[in-house]
Amino acid sequence: MRVLAVVLLALFPVSAFAQSKEPFTAKAMMRLKRVAEPSLSPDGQHVAFTVATVDVEANSTQRHLYITPASTAAPKAIATEGSNSHPRFSPDSKTIAFLSSRSGSSQIWLINPDGTGARQLTKLSTGIEEFEWAPDGKLMLAVSAVFPECPDDACNAKKIAEEEKSKVKARIYTSLLYRHWTEWQTPRRKHIFAVTLDGAAPRDLMPGLNFDVPSFALGGGGEYAVSPDGKEVVYAANLDADQALSTNAEIYTVPIEGGEAKKISTSPGADTAPKYSPDGKYIAWRMQVRAGYESDRWRLVVMNRETGQIDTLTENLDRHVDSFTWHPDSKRIAFTFGDRGRQSAHLIPITGGGTRAIIQGASTVGDLQFSSDGRTLVYSEVTGASPSEIFRASSAGGSPVPLTKLNADLLASFDLRPLEDFIVAGAESAPVHSFLLKPPAFDPQKKYPVLFLIHGGPQGAWGETFSYRWNPQVFATAGFVVVMPNPRGSTGYGTKFTDDINGDWGGRVYEDIMAVVDHIAAQPYADTERFAAAGGSYGGYMVNWILGHSQRFKALVSHAGVYDLRSMGGETEELWFSTWEMKGFPWQTPDLHEKWSPSTYAADFKTPTLVIHGELDFRVPYGQGLQLFTALQANKVPSKLLIYPDEGHWILKPQNSLLWYQTFLDWVGEWTAKK
Repeated sequence: MRVLAVVLLALFPVSAFAQSKEPFTAKAMMRLKRVAEPSLSPDGQHVAFTVATVDVEANSTQRHLYITPASTAAPKAIATEGSNSHPRFSPDSKTIAFLSSRSGSSQIWLINPDGTGARQLTKLSTGIEEFEWAPDGKLMLAVSAVFPECPDDACNAKKIAEEEKSKVKARIYTSLLYRHWTEWQTPRRKHIFAVTLDGAAPRDLMPGLNFDVPSFALGGGGEYAVSPDGKEVVYAANLDADQALSTNAEIYTVPIEGGEAKKISTSPGADTAPKYSPDGKYIAWRMQVRAGYESDRWRLVVMNRETGQIDTLTENLDRHVDSFTWHPDSKRIAFTFGDRGRQSAHLIPITGGGTRAIIQGASTVGDLQFSSDGRTLVYSEVTGASPSEIFRASSAGGSPVPLTKLNADLLASFDLRPLEDFIVAGAESAPVHSFLLKPPAFDPQKKYPVLFLIHGGPQGAWGETFSYRWNPQVFATAGFVVVMPNPRGSTGYGTKFTDDINGDWGGRVYEDIMAVVDHIAAQPYADTERFAAAGGSYGGYMVNWILGHSQRFKALVSHAGVYDLRSMGGETEELWFSTWEMKGFPWQTPDLHEKWSPSTYAADFKTPTLVIHGELDFRVPYGQGLQLFTALQANKVPSKLLIYPDEGHWILKPQNSLLWYQTFLDWVGEWTAKK
């Protein structure tokens, strides 16, 4: 197998290596510090956050806890023993709670902001997955996966020991969603616990319940909170009997001292991420209105706790509300939403009406947090040429201030180029937006190979973000012009544009992508004899579809791609997804499944294709990749199979990631090299 360095030499003009900047390879990318999880102290004085560093030789990633003054960028590490995550300031700003594995399992630890006085708070045999402080600082809510029938931790510890000792590892199931993402369902269920600071045993707030609370969140995280007076807990949970077909998470409240839970949401779709207003009068959350559709538009809603009235604040905003946080005055909510590949932050009154932009530009922002007086806003920001860093904005005005610059010196040594935008007319003359990235030392008088990247989801989008799994800067450094189209199904372009892919997987999306290909083919710098395309998940599906419908590409890469919709409909775990997209099970809509299955067109496969899959991928099971590789080999199509026994839908381990990039670039480099 040709090594990566050979491919780079084959693709790069020699003069490019004479430049003062070093090439941004996958190995160079591993040197970046990954800043995440900012936590602003309520008094607005400090920001705690995590920094992940990759140890390639150890094949691991370690997360350490850092802190910086909110007035200037002066970060320092305060917790480096073990792996540390999820920092959260106490309401009085005097203590930082965080998760650490230093005692052998994930538990809550406390530490002073200056890094002294680290002490372990919890010692649950089942560990802690996440937690949040109560506003009064007297307790925390924590999530732990326990045996529902167990009344105490001793019982859980005994059952865990029995499981580990047993020689039988068989699994027995009587219902669906028996596995999810990369894990098989076990007898344990996630429950929310009340954790006090006095060393008392954590108290299970939903004893005996045979459901995960909080449930798997379609929107991701922040699924519970404590009321400001400390008397009530709100949480999101899906308690439907058929978990594999339902997206109907609901919002519940329960007295913190125990009692019957009360459902307060009314939508047949998903309701997630509930948050009390600082004055305790309202609860806000994100809501979908269509049952069974995980990509329905996320709306921001507010419920008056006294009257029970629920108002939708963003009904007239035809974009997904991605995240939100209350302003300290309880009269406004700050939220983020994606629009044409960027994500900005706006404020909206709880009475509804127009929004006001508070952070916008050519970037993606998130992690919004206000100080308790509302004068300071901290957030994270990322672009296509720079990974996430933390910034501070002031209500007094002025430019945002960067609080972290941990990668500034390293990034300066690379020639990382900005993403460019262009729009073409796609299917039915709809505008299709794409990003374009040119290689270092780009010369418009020369011809370049072009790599088209197709995103997954399919209800997702390429944007101003910095990916470690599919990094366009790495591909551009290898000598490619990189093109990232956002065709039908993409988010950030309106509900209709997103919905147009439903039941039409290989239709308008394919036309949109080919319109982008036509546009690039007309550019003087594009070598039409050296086009390649690659994608993962749905992007892998589209690569497989292209295999049977086009000969315009010299090489293809299909990562975790859907190949046969009929078998996919019986193998995947989140059945709400496949039954929505294909309007039923394979036996209910057989014509649709056959029409849009790349496997139907296997006789027409001719393009050299690299197939990549993880054996722990339960979303798109790796049998899909095996079927594709079998068809390619049987048809005598040049092909290669890369299988990871220890990876799922995403390739995450450092050495596995490096092999992924090397094999990827080796493949497309071989087939797009100048003859």
